[in-house]
Amino acid sequence: MKKVIIWALVSILVLLLAAIITFVCIYFTRFQTISTIEKITNYDEYNLYRMDIKYDYNLDNVINYGIDDTQSLVDAIVKESLPLLPIHMDVPDFGCSAFSIKDTDSNVLMGRNYDFKNDSSSMLLYCTPKDGYKSVAFAALDNISANAADSSIKSKLACLTAPFVCLDGMNEKGVSIAVLTLDSEPTHQKTGKPTIATSLAIRLVLDKADTTEKAVELLKQYDMLASAGRDYHFYITDASGDGRVVEYDCDSKTRELVATPVRTVTNFFEMYNDKVLPNQKNGNYGHGKERYEKIEAIFNKNKGAYTTDIAWEALKSASQLPTEGDVTSNTQWSIVYNDTDLTAQVVIRRDWDTVTAYDLKNNTIEK
Repeated sequence: MKKVIIWALVSILVLLLAAIITFVCIYFTRFQTISTIEKITNYDEYNLYRMDIKYDYNLDNVINYGIDDTQSLVDAIVKESLPLLPIHMDVPDFGCSAFSIKDTDSNVLMGRNYDFKNDSSSMLLYCTPKDGYKSVAFAALDNISANAADSSIKSKLACLTAPFVCLDGMNEKGVSIAVLTLDSEPTHQKTGKPTIATSLAIRLVLDKADTTEKAVELLKQYDMLASAGRDYHFYITDASGDGRVVEYDCDSKTRELVATPVRTVTNFFEMYNDKVLPNQKNGNYGHGKERYEKIEAIFNKNKGAYTTDIAWEALKSASQLPTEGDVTSNTQWSIVYNDTDLTAQVVIRRDWDTVTAYDLKNNTIEK
């Protein structure tokens, strides 16, 4: 009897040791990742953080999990980034304005305001995927309940999902992308292709696309699921200056993907620009024409003399204070990506005098 008890205890210890070893193997690089979390700004509540992704995430695993609604998207992201641990995550909405211009030194600049009603800290994320391009991208930490990213182990672990919830970014090939919300019914294509959701499309383009054309080709290989009960379009540019908005036609029964060359994008379908008026909702076609016109007016006024300062002037003109009931108000961050020299300038919460500069080639930050 004593031998049976001893063998039972030994078996339990072996199983426990195996479980510990498995956990350590899975989480070693994840703990390395959260050890890189750094607070960059020092505002009272909402701040800019940075983090380097050290663990080997696999986007295909997330897609192959089988995504057919928002909950399955959340489950897939958590399964890949936080295996074995129960972490809750909400899927975000996305507002915003974006544009691309070529400055007087032939640098391609992409400007982006991220507008959303809920105040949020932001995370600058550096990714170096094994089979993809290195990139910098930004995530809204309020969407993963981690506004104080460095305050607790729960917040730090939640940040491990960040590669899959980024809202804009730029990769080492000079491809930049941003997602913006629309007012149409959420896209849910069902043509038999693998399904990809909104924020996963950001990661796909950053990891795999070396041109805007390649980004469009990649997105055409998937059925799109617009997450969190809203519809979206994507603005993509590259180092050659090829700026296009990728939209899923709201007047098409199959929600056909259409890529339109444009300079400026807000929260309406560019393919139906002529059906949209400023300062009002325009049904399925969207809103935000007044911000579009402000940006375009600045570019038309400075034609042939674009600079980084002009890009910032355009972003300031389209930035928004909080507005009750408006999901796409309240500018959380503003960024100018330089697709040519692979740098970025970042301002959070409309504090235009505090600019954080980032260099993708060296993964360095300077204020």
